[in-house]
Amino acid sequence: MERRNWRALVVGFMGAFALIAGLFAVVGAGDVLEALATADPLLVAVSVGCAVLWLGAWGFVLQTVLGTLGVDLPTGRSLLVYAAAVFANNVTPFGQAGGEPIAALLISKVSDARYETGLAGIATVDALNVVSSLSLIAVGVGYYATTATIGGRLAVAVQSAIVIVASVTVLLYLVWRYQEAIVARLSGAAAAAVVRLPVGGSDSDAIAEDVSQRLRRFFAHIERMAVQRRRLAVAFGLSTVGWLLQAAALLAAFAALGHSVPVHILVFVIPLGNLAGATPLPGGLGGIEAAFVALLVPTTGLPAATVTAAVVIYRGAIYWLPVVIGGSSMAAFSARTVA
Repeated sequence: MERRNWRALVVGFMGAFALIAGLFAVVGAGDVLEALATADPLLVAVSVGCAVLWLGAWGFVLQTVLGTLGVDLPTGRSLLVYAAAVFANNVTPFGQAGGEPIAALLISKVSDARYETGLAGIATVDALNVVSSLSLIAVGVGYYATTATIGGRLAVAVQSAIVIVASVTVLLYLVWRYQEAIVARLSGAAAAAVVRLPVGGSDSDAIAEDVSQRLRRFFAHIERMAVQRRRLAVAFGLSTVGWLLQAAALLAAFAALGHSVPVHILVFVIPLGNLAGATPLPGGLGGIEAAFVALLVPTTGLPAATVTAAVVIYRGAIYWLPVVIGGSSMAAFSARTVA
């Protein structure tokens, strides 16, 4: 990794840890540590186990999506590739937006697929995860509204989610509607940038044509997947199962501290809190923890220190487990590719 990239990574993690330290200071670091000391190790292990199952469920989503593109990955390799993709998301700023190009490159290397095929695959997985999360938010918030009054903080979070999703939907429609113009503009811009590089080629027309073909293949892959309704339905179901397993992991984290939390609250808080992954921090680290605490304290009625302790256990499984497994997988795949 280049020195500049290392510097950006270190700065990103320093910012994330500073944000977490600030959260601990606000809720009381001593109280959080005291709550963590009482955690039941067996239930903490259950939380970690649910995180493993979540990672596996979304690994199957990737395998299913790639299958629609004619890319056949064995189950074990699909799970490790997705773990590596999550690792890439967790160590780059802006969550999925930062890790998708790396994940696409990894998919292309381990499956001999084109880069644009891998990018279409991982982008579709992310899109399915967003759609399934919206479904759970709608169901969870709807049920919560029948049993309690929706507070201002939760209302703002839901409204923010609606605005973000609506904006992304409009953007995707415009990109699809004007894909030919976008392909032409991006191809020309990419060619002009490459020829100015010391190692770039001199034939800008050839470079522009190559970029244009790759972009057209990317859009063709998206269109091809759109008509595979049965496979997409299976992938959507697996994506939903993944979110529910995340909810189970947080439920087990609260249980480890001796508290019971309504499942329907976790079902919509988890995808809402993950919107903070769009912050310019590695995988949203720090921002997501703060968002969870801000949402769970008013909806559960539990002390902030207890909620923070449960979030620490949960995020320890959901964030750091893929970092360990995915980082090891990426290192192994990279070494095999070099060899």
